[in-house]
Amino acid sequence: MGLYKNLFKQTAIYGLVTVIPRMFSFILVPLYTDLLPKAEYGKVSVIFACMIFFNVILAYGMETAFFRFYSKETDKNSVVETTSVSLFWTSISFLFIALLFRNKLAVWSGIDAQYITYTIWILVLDALVIVPFSKVRVNQQPIKYAIIKIGNVAIYLVLNLFFLSYLPVIAQSNPDSFLSSFYIEDFQIGYIFASNIVASLVTFLILSPNYLLLKWQFDYKLWKRMMEYGLPIMVAGIAFAINEQFDKILLWKLLPANIADAEVGVYSACYKLGLFMVLYRTAYTLGIEPFFFSHADNQDAPQTYATITKYFVIFGSFILLSVIVFADVLKYIMIQDESYWEAMKVVPLIILANFFLGIYTNLSVWYKLIDKTHIGAYISIIGAIITLALNYLLIPTMSYYGSAIATIAAYGSMMFISYYFGNKYYPIPYDTNKIAMYLLISIGFSAVSFYGFRENYYVGIPLLLAFMYFIYHNEKELLTKILNRKKN
Repeated sequence: MGLYKNLFKQTAIYGLVTVIPRMFSFILVPLYTDLLPKAEYGKVSVIFACMIFFNVILAYGMETAFFRFYSKETDKNSVVETTSVSLFWTSISFLFIALLFRNKLAVWSGIDAQYITYTIWILVLDALVIVPFSKVRVNQQPIKYAIIKIGNVAIYLVLNLFFLSYLPVIAQSNPDSFLSSFYIEDFQIGYIFASNIVASLVTFLILSPNYLLLKWQFDYKLWKRMMEYGLPIMVAGIAFAINEQFDKILLWKLLPANIADAEVGVYSACYKLGLFMVLYRTAYTLGIEPFFFSHADNQDAPQTYATITKYFVIFGSFILLSVIVFADVLKYIMIQDESYWEAMKVVPLIILANFFLGIYTNLSVWYKLIDKTHIGAYISIIGAIITLALNYLLIPTMSYYGSAIATIAAYGSMMFISYYFGNKYYPIPYDTNKIAMYLLISIGFSAVSFYGFRENYYVGIPLLLAFMYFIYHNEKELLTKILNRKKN
């Protein structure tokens, strides 16, 4: 039980790190949807979607490679030095090349050159803190990680509120004041990215001592092995970015120009209601990856992974049903502009898709542990192909609903493929009957609640309570042990 308690503690802290910034985003989503027209919000969403791809490229799998080699190499200092030097110089090289060609990038992408410039700086600053943050995680310092991460998002939030809400009022009421000199009319998108730059810069400055303490030693042989391990993860990451973000870019490109930005805007806003499942999945992933590697050599590791996966599905199934039952309550909190609500029909699909992705994260541990990360890349590529194909087929006739269908199809396929090959290469004794039972019941109850009795809480709440009792009835033996342990 001590093993699971430690995992739960770290995951809870990482979860807090994830939840608090996302709670801040509860404020930003209503702010953006209230102040920005749907088309402008769509542009912001497209730019952030593009940033995800470059984040993956600038990391080129070195974060996961760092965890893997730090756990198995005797000279851990060499791993830190080599990874840091590699990421530092690739980031600086990208900065100069991207700034040199930013105007051509603007013409090619159709995005304003000043937004391209802001994006470049954000990407580089974020890439430079990959190793410092990885060191914090691998040294099991979740509190330090939490403080820095939450501080980053707090700065971003405060600056957004200042620039978008308070500065226009100040400029109008007192145009000759010092603060009014910072006000630029119709510059809302620029303020969003300026806030991001400042937040990323402060985070980099806090973590910059990691670079000052480096001896700048570089082990080429180690780096080569890390690249061989990491590059397939980069390919998988690009494919993952396609699965998660490319639908917004394709909507922007494939729909008629007069409606594209607005359609991306409403889709992106309602996509945010999948936030709770994303929170759960992200927090779990942050806590579980170092845990998996550190316990890989234990004799009972497969059984441990199987147990963790089962309880991930149990809690995830509960979150799935809860969010779908109360989705129409959450929309009043997060999306106050009713014109965005037309895309609410995608919410159950997006939540379930993110749940499938979380299960895939659990099932995919096997190829990382046996150093066959190229298999993970192949699986992600298959998912990306499904995403691209279904988006191209469905967007022209179904718009963003087609994108939601493509997302759930891609993640569902990846989940089943990983399970199949995992059984072949690294058998883990999953309790497939119980996992399938919890998953199917939560999906069934969710469908009944949302599509059959939407906003009828006399049906939705009893379904949720029934599912809770079902969990207790089947897992009461473990729950009793935990409760007795607390009493003692």
